[in-house]
Amino acid sequence: MRTEVAIIGAGPAGLLLSHLLAQDGIESVVVEIRSAEYVASRIRAGVLEHSTVELLESVGLGERLRREGDEHRGIHLQWPEERHHIDFVDLTDRSVWIYGQTEVQKDLVAARASAGQEIHYEVTDTALHDLDTERPYVTFTDVDGVAQRLDADVVVGCDGSFGPSRGAVPDSVKQSWERVYPYSWLGILADVAPSTDELIYAWHPDGFAMHSMRSSTVSRLYLQVPNGTDVADWSDERIWDGLATRLGHGQDGWQLNPGPITEKSVLPMRSFVQTPMRHGRLFLAGDAAHIVPPTGAKGLNLAVADVAMLAPALAALLRKKDPTLADSYSDDALRRVWRCTHFSWWMTTMLHTSDDPFDAQLQLSQLRWVTSSEAGAAGLAENYAGLPIGF
Repeated sequence: MRTEVAIIGAGPAGLLLSHLLAQDGIESVVVEIRSAEYVASRIRAGVLEHSTVELLESVGLGERLRREGDEHRGIHLQWPEERHHIDFVDLTDRSVWIYGQTEVQKDLVAARASAGQEIHYEVTDTALHDLDTERPYVTFTDVDGVAQRLDADVVVGCDGSFGPSRGAVPDSVKQSWERVYPYSWLGILADVAPSTDELIYAWHPDGFAMHSMRSSTVSRLYLQVPNGTDVADWSDERIWDGLATRLGHGQDGWQLNPGPITEKSVLPMRSFVQTPMRHGRLFLAGDAAHIVPPTGAKGLNLAVADVAMLAPALAALLRKKDPTLADSYSDDALRRVWRCTHFSWWMTTMLHTSDDPFDAQLQLSQLRWVTSSEAGAAGLAENYAGLPIGF
């Protein structure tokens, strides 16, 4: 097979990149280790930044988002006996949207299917070759067990933490930074209407809790738990009791409404950045290059920003033989990556408790400052609602 851009990974980053490239008349082929059903059903992010929504709308992917998504002006920050609203629109004139990654994936799959995008699912033995030449290629075994070779001008790794792309950057070239946090999230999906109009981030002596949502009838909630937690140790009753305590059930008349839990999982928390995001004719985007804890709602949005910068860079390289944007892609993307990595770390360390009472007092002091200082609130709002793509 022959194409211009070989894309490894058929999640939101890979499919959005193929969509953006197609608008510039650039052909691509996508290969994915998982099945189409698995990729479509992965429960991931649910908050879209202002810039992400603007981009999706600008390329014809915003119609269902606007119709079925839920625009939020801000978030609630809470600790025992206090809850404060941070209004992003008042502070920055930028909002966020609640629209799950599964829904973004549906829109991308539909758009790429209607355009006849070539996608190979359930491939194995994916390997990247000759990346430091102008004729890189990818080999894999397709779903029928047939060995395939895909020649391309450029290879883009959108295959996450465990795909082959990250490891294809030589050890002599790459650097990485990692922070593993000493706690995890127990996340649930519940078939019950949200008990809040906007997300609640709650600091509590028992541990952090968060009330999010996926729709007007489905709630997404999280509890801070120790690393290594077995989800089997948490009955539905124990989960709802923990959420009620940490989210302040009964505080100022607020009620947490429980409902049937349809999904439970434990999510480890870590920050990771690998540089550079380009090696020869290989470019990395999304989780293949960086991971953030979900507290700041940055993972999917960072992936969107990566491919939004990468698509015009590849168009200039392949159509105009102008390497300027491609040569600066890694540095340009990493500037935003590190800003969002810091914000995600800041939100995480401000809200998750430890056994250190000194840390607890520092966290409460920080929360009081953010909720009482316009400058502090504006800083949170600017980062949460999203810096411009290309920041």
